[in-house]
Amino acid sequence: MRHPELLLPAGSLPVLKVAVLYGADAVYIGGEVMSLRAKARNFSPAEMREGIEFAHEHGKKVYVTANIYAHNADLPEAERYFRELRELKPDAVLISDPGMFEMARRLMPDTDLHISTQANTTNYASCRFWHMLGASRIVTARELSLAEIREIREHIPDELEIETFVHGAMCISYSGRCLLSNYMAGRDANRGACTHPCRWKYAVMEETRPGEYMPIEENERGTYIFNSRDLCMVDHLPDLYAAGIDSFKVEGRMKTALYVATAASVYSRAMRDFETDPKLYESRLPMYREQISDCTYRRFTTGFFYGRPDEDALIYDSNTYIRRYTFLGIVEQTDEDGACRIHQKNKFSQGEEIEIMKCDGSVVPAVVRSIRDEEGHEMSSAPHPQQALTVYLSTRPDAFDILRKKED
Repeated sequence: MRHPELLLPAGSLPVLKVAVLYGADAVYIGGEVMSLRAKARNFSPAEMREGIEFAHEHGKKVYVTANIYAHNADLPEAERYFRELRELKPDAVLISDPGMFEMARRLMPDTDLHISTQANTTNYASCRFWHMLGASRIVTARELSLAEIREIREHIPDELEIETFVHGAMCISYSGRCLLSNYMAGRDANRGACTHPCRWKYAVMEETRPGEYMPIEENERGTYIFNSRDLCMVDHLPDLYAAGIDSFKVEGRMKTALYVATAASVYSRAMRDFETDPKLYESRLPMYREQISDCTYRRFTTGFFYGRPDEDALIYDSNTYIRRYTFLGIVEQTDEDGACRIHQKNKFSQGEEIEIMKCDGSVVPAVVRSIRDEEGHEMSSAPHPQQALTVYLSTRPDAFDILRKKED
């Protein structure tokens, strides 16, 4: 059986390493410019070099996003950036803008070019057009059904790959081309600076009654009419395989290492089980559904994969994320005394029961025996904001293990 690639996001170097170690076949990242996640931490050139070398040492790939829609003022910087990427040697660059594509093709002739979902590729004629220009992969538009993707596969060259989002947040705009952020906040979503106004709370105000806000749709938290559920296709792998998709993509370059580790671990295990024995995969569906819910999410949907969804299948009735676990940090190093070094991400306390998530997906319970700050002073608890800590646990973790605690 053909093995599709599992492609995970990373917003920082530590998360890239987590994605590689927890099951990703490839990782997509953004540099400090030209990326549609300008507010993510993103990668400096030195971090990008280290991340690419780390992935290649483990037999994995790294793709770099340069998928903004460039304005004139962006073009000199884009040319400089593509020259820099040429020296860093990522496995591919993701691009939306035709002008940016031409520039990358000219300056990086030996690097694969992938067409971002932002380019709105919705038919096989467009796929063939991009292939004719030199693209090696198309990231399909979010609005396509599996039947449409399968039809595209049947009408394009075998060497042209298809990449499709299978998990994560969904945008309300057509393939992410949104004007709201630019209009309302002066930050252009199509140049990487989206403020996510689709997540904001809205109300109606009648023009003769200023200041009287009437809810559009109300629940216990307010009105969030533009929000959507999260995509999740872990229990529909047979249909994804049948559609001829070459790369299963998970959304989330602004998500935590816990999210990336969970998604990588669950999807890689589900894919491996399905390829080994479809009946084994089917028998474990409840386990996949349970474990993928361990990372932060909104209620799940299958999006447009099975045709136009009912409204109830996309709109959810709560604006809040469902969070079963809190991410505490990544184990950066350990010593012979059983201490582990982390950069704390959320609060935890001495004596508290937590969990160690291993690279193989297994989970080991542990108790926090002591916490020390950078000066070596013992602390009863590790309050937010984050800081570098030395933590002693009842069970010794390994480097790159994820520390988490169950929500009350």
